[in-house]
Amino acid sequence: MTAHNSALRRRLRRRMAIVSTVAAGGLLLAACGGDDMEGMDHGSGSSASATSTPTAGDNPAPGAFNDADVMFAQMMIPHHEQALEMAELADGRASDTEIKSLAADIEKAQDPEIQTMKSWLKAWGKPESAEESMPGMDHGSGGMDHGSGMSGMMSEEDMQKLEAAKGTEFDRMFAEMMIEHHKGAITMAEDEQKNGRNATAKKLAADVVKTQSAEVEKFDKILDRL
Repeated sequence: MTAHNSALRRRLRRRMAIVSTVAAGGLLLAACGGDDMEGMDHGSGSSASATSTPTAGDNPAPGAFNDADVMFAQMMIPHHEQALEMAELADGRASDTEIKSLAADIEKAQDPEIQTMKSWLKAWGKPESAEESMPGMDHGSGGMDHGSGMSGMMSEEDMQKLEAAKGTEFDRMFAEMMIEHHKGAITMAEDEQKNGRNATAKKLAADVVKTQSAEVEKFDKILDRL
């Protein structure tokens, strides 16, 4: 394992743990009319609007947004980052032509989506991770399960096994892990479609559902013949 990959995984695991801690509460606030976690006055007793509208102009996600939109971006960024890490491992390890092609497709699609979601959060005046929204939280707590904080995410052990595999073993493991990973992304995207407010964010969520559902079918077919 390279030092770069190790550092990236530690950052992803830490971010996942924080996101998993606040995700349910953030979505509940969106549904019940609470404002975002960073800006909410917990002691006022007043109920703020669930939606906000950033200033007009060069806005990558114009229109109103709510807590569900913010949480969707904050969760999907590290989720996509791990998918990219998995796809990059295919280089020099995968032997199946379709696996190589799908890995390339994942990199091509998800890297731009990461940048897009980061641009939304910047325009909305929100941090890239839920961790930054909660400066008072003890990020060093050892009580969090860093390996299972988000739907479909691979654990550190999973990633080490994938990195150590080659050839057909890698192909099969990659397909199985990516199916699970994609299903997690689809679940989050469907939640955004249901609970989100921003039209641009909901459109990307729809694209995630469509694209990754199709890729799950392709991986299933690959597994049938491997």
